Amino acid sequence: MIKGLSGATIWSEDLTNKLLPFYRDTLGLKPHLETDGFVLFGNPPGAFALGTHSEVKGQNADPARHMVGFLTDDIESEVGRLKAKGVEFVSDLEKFPQVTVATLKDPEGNYIQLLQFV
Repeated sequence: MIKGLSGATIWSEDLTNKLLPFYRDTLGLKPHLETDGFVLFGNPPGAFALGTHSEVKGQNADPARHMVGFLTDDIESEVGRLKAKGVEFVSDLEKFPQVTVATLKDPEGNYIQLLQFV
């Protein structure tokens, strides 16, 4: 029986030079575990990971297919902070009855969402 989500991973051809600096230094996520070719942020269940994979090459060709969402309690400040660092946003704040969402791109073109629930 499936009980829920354990975590999500984004695979890369070049974790060390592209994705890790973005998620760690730009977004500000703190690594919980870091090995050669793999980084875990947070503790399972609900952990987020980055890894190097031999079958992944270059930019994401279909970035809207899968999105990882990160919770925030001040989405407007986070959007401003990240824009000041040069992060490209696909959509600015979208307000829905229960959640506000902003969608951005990582260096390999993967879409990432910031979410603030009511």
